[in-house]
Amino acid sequence: MSNDTITTLSVDSLAASVRAAQGKGLPPVRQWSPPYCGDLDIRIARDGTWYHEGGAINRPGLVKLFAGILRREGDRYYLVTPVEKVGITVEDAPFVAVDVEAEGSGPQQDLIFETNIGDKVVAGPENQIRVERDPDSGEPSPYVMIRDGLEALIDRKSFYRLAEIGEISDGWFGLWSGGMFFPMIPEADLPDL
Repeated sequence: MSNDTITTLSVDSLAASVRAAQGKGLPPVRQWSPPYCGDLDIRIARDGTWYHEGGAINRPGLVKLFAGILRREGDRYYLVTPVEKVGITVEDAPFVAVDVEAEGSGPQQDLIFETNIGDKVVAGPENQIRVERDPDSGEPSPYVMIRDGLEALIDRKSFYRLAEIGEISDGWFGLWSGGMFFPMIPEADLPDL
């Protein structure tokens, strides 16, 4: 690929391509197979802030537009339109779950997560919750699947709220949602309270 191809890419041209292809709902990015056109200097920080060439993208509509064409392939993330696919950098997860509501309790409970861009999902078989632990500090990083391999890091306040409603099942402390139990911490590892 020549440098000319890469330099013709811009945030504005990408946004124009998306708007032209967009109908109601999310674009069918899994159905598109455009050529890879290089990487853009776009980065999604761990806190969910989108950056372009080092500056924050402060237009929520543009962030939402780009989030709608985000696709994960292996460990890489791309913005995909019908005519081009460009790589971007994601520091952790592309979204942040900034709120959670619990409806019901126990096995009949539904946990409804809302992301920083306004997507809402109910945790369950299609939108699973998982917790990674830092091997050095032991600090948990909780995630919920939003769509098509794209996760949201659950923010601290929401994680604390989840910890308050968690329960023990089969030797694990965890959460019920969508008829499924999501183990978070082995019961043996729980601090004495």
